Amino acid sequence: MIKTLNQLVPGETGIVTKVTGTGPIKKRIIDMGFIGGESIKVLKYAPLGDPIEIKVMNFNLSLRKTEAALIEVQVG
Repeated sequence: MIKTLNQLVPGETGIVTKVTGTGPIKKRIIDMGFIGGESIKVLKYAPLGDPIEIKVMNFNLSLRKTEAALIEVQVG
């Protein structure tokens, strides 16, 4: 099932399929390691729900929900 990264719950894993969006935001997301075929895991959400902590390429990163919505993930 294809979801966007902001729809995953803590503990859920997936494979990045595509990064949507344009310009510097898309480039920044790709530079952080969110490339097609890369495995990711959602670790936790901040107390108010934004940002999201994600493990990708053995790094823990934080993304805003708006940025996470630009990343499509294959789950399950």
